[in-house]
Amino acid sequence: MLDLKFIRENPEAVKAGIAKKNDQSDIDKILDLDIKRREIINKVEALKAKRNQASAEIAKKKKAKEPAEAAIAAMRQVGQEIAALDDELREVEQELNAALVWVPNIPHVSVPVGTDESANEVVREWGEISKKDFKVLPHWEIGEKLGILDLSAAAKISGSGFYLLKGMGARLQRALINYMLDMHVSDGFTEVASPYIVNEDTMFGTGQLPKLESEMYRTTDEDNYLYLIPTAEVPLTNIYKQEIIDYKQLPIYMVGYTPCFRREAGAAGKDTRGMIRVHQFDKVEMVKIVSPETSYDELESLLVQAEKVIQGLQIPYRVCNLASGDLSFAAAKCFDIEIWAAGVEKYLEISSVSNFEDFQARRMKCRFRDADKNIRHPHTLNGSGVALARLVPAILENYQNPDQTVTIPDVLRPYLGGAEKIG
Repeated sequence: MLDLKFIRENPEAVKAGIAKKNDQSDIDKILDLDIKRREIINKVEALKAKRNQASAEIAKKKKAKEPAEAAIAAMRQVGQEIAALDDELREVEQELNAALVWVPNIPHVSVPVGTDESANEVVREWGEISKKDFKVLPHWEIGEKLGILDLSAAAKISGSGFYLLKGMGARLQRALINYMLDMHVSDGFTEVASPYIVNEDTMFGTGQLPKLESEMYRTTDEDNYLYLIPTAEVPLTNIYKQEIIDYKQLPIYMVGYTPCFRREAGAAGKDTRGMIRVHQFDKVEMVKIVSPETSYDELESLLVQAEKVIQGLQIPYRVCNLASGDLSFAAAKCFDIEIWAAGVEKYLEISSVSNFEDFQARRMKCRFRDADKNIRHPHTLNGSGVALARLVPAILENYQNPDQTVTIPDVLRPYLGGAEKIG
């Protein structure tokens, strides 16, 4: 959530920032409500001072055994006015907060301006896309031929938008999870095994609610909605909600594996075959909670950490600096890593590495006490390390052989009992 004081002091910058995200939030309405809120507070404070003065006068009259009925009646009237203003203040604050939670984070100055992904900037490319001298089958075909991917069984069990891995397919996914967790832990991240179902307040804290509610799965108990997590970012970041952290604890690095659940798997008819756009997938996620002064250096190092996963697998990829119109609701800046998939002959987004600045921390009421004892909001970051529903297809396609076997990347063989091929 944006700081109300920042909006008040920089209204034009906020308007320009959210416009870059194609957002239509009414900032003038927020400013008007803020003025009204402060006016009511001033009136209440003035009336409370008047009531205190009247109370002292009544006590003085009673002590002197003088008539106090008129002063008591006047004080009662002031109390009624205060109660009415308190009710009005609650209504204004509810309306103000309801408007504030829909205002997105504003883009960092280094973010390219553009309405959609067509304005994304390619920052760098890694690896060389090799030309195969045979027809590379897309992952859904090679996976079924090898007996490791069963889409029809998944559809029978759960419906469209799900996949089922078995045999070496399931083992490959488990090997990738362990490979990533081991790498990140060895690089200083603390592994966390978190719940996969969270409460409404937790989803609000990281910005999924209310903006993205239609994309989330939730339970049906109206008195206590619980949500299936769309990413481990949600439970990991919220470990520190409603807490004050000592600055000596920063930076905090966490990593966790979870399944992820998303109701809207993508535009109708777009990338709907195979594993690329699904409602449930597995992912290893990295989260950082850091001091504001270091967050953009931390963003760069988090990006390198995600790239390290793909470099170890020797798969070509590129890094894109997302345009303002392609940024998520909560992100101030985001890099996407797109991995090459030889079977479909295109890049697939496999990791988003984002800096939310203090946007999530404000929603979570997460703060830290700095070296000067000041209470401030930290910056939060997260990055996929990486999404398995895109990585498994990339391996099945890029490591495919003419005899329709799949070579296992060297770094995964220790996790697969030394096996060199699938097939």
